[in-house]
Amino acid sequence: MLVHQLLKTKALTGVLTVKPDASVAEAAAILAQHRIGSIVVSQDGNAPDGILSERDIVRELAQTGGACLPHPVRDYMTTKVETCTSQSSSQELMARMTEGRFRHMPVIDNGKMIGVISIGDVVKAQLSELSMEKEALKGMIMGH
Repeated sequence: MLVHQLLKTKALTGVLTVKPDASVAEAAAILAQHRIGSIVVSQDGNAPDGILSERDIVRELAQTGGACLPHPVRDYMTTKVETCTSQSSSQELMARMTEGRFRHMPVIDNGKMIGVISIGDVVKAQLSELSMEKEALKGMIMGH
């Protein structure tokens, strides 16, 4: 399955972003409100400058406590952001995410972010494909 097909199945369309100078508290509120695991950090809303995940926030909370909440997200975001295109395959994404140990990947087409794919989106697509293949094979065996 290709990324553009995965994007069509998502409830949230587009890309939620925060600016690099937004506070960690603001970013955490957006994550909680939208029930998402990461947010893209972008000055212009088109290109990722970084990504901030729940794990990044929890790691810093464990080290410094609530003192990190008023700090800008740029202080804690991952700056090396892996991206894909709408033509990337779900198998490629699964391999890259597993190898890189990250869970969210912005989708960029024509120099602009058009969505974010999570490992959950990829796993859901893989399970759906397996289920369809199983039913097709079952139908062939049963003579339908």
